[in-house]
Amino acid sequence: MRVTPVHLNSAIAGLFMIGSSCFALGSIPAYVNAVGGPIDGITYFVGSIFFTSASFLQLVQSQTPAATEVDAASATRPTPLRWWAWLPHDRAWLAAITQFPGTLFFNISTGAALIHNATVAEEQRYVWRPDIYGSILFLVSSFFALLAVAVVNGSRRHTSGWRIGWWNMAGSILFMASALASFILPSGELVSTRISVAGTFGGAVCFLVGAALMFPAWRAALHQTQSSRPSTGRPIERNS
Repeated sequence: MRVTPVHLNSAIAGLFMIGSSCFALGSIPAYVNAVGGPIDGITYFVGSIFFTSASFLQLVQSQTPAATEVDAASATRPTPLRWWAWLPHDRAWLAAITQFPGTLFFNISTGAALIHNATVAEEQRYVWRPDIYGSILFLVSSFFALLAVAVVNGSRRHTSGWRIGWWNMAGSILFMASALASFILPSGELVSTRISVAGTFGGAVCFLVGAALMFPAWRAALHQTQSSRPSTGRPIERNS
């Protein structure tokens, strides 16, 4: 399968934006009251599918050098994708390979939440635990993503990749807060419904902003490549 790097990047950003929007929408009380619990649960599940699709494509992107090490000319040239790789020394790949299973855990938790009349034990096992596991993996992924854009000599705090990395880290922290607050007490109540809802909404918004920034970040990286080394090109900044 051959795709253009620019279209691949756009697909990843777009899928993440749709998934984030679904999570943000599903956490708004007015939406829940308007559509009801079952439709709200479906909204979360659909959002998790978009997250997984985007994460898988980002993993493929991270292990396909021709999809990241591009200049203005090669960005629109179809290139074969690399479906499998083992790159433990590549921090961008580590970010992608840890994020992908995290999205699968969210698929499980949001899917299990659609089951009616589940006991507290079943809610803990099939909804809360996968949610926690997914949140942990998102935190680890965000950490690797920040390492991927960091440099030993100097600072890249004003680059697009650095800003995207911190928006994603903020989203991961808020998702973790939401997961912890969603622990079901013996009484059947959550630890904190308010924190659970606010964490989900805030985290989704952070991921939405981070995904939206991938579009200008890609254009800026290509422009920088063209102006700095127009004859040979250099690797563009990866947006993990």
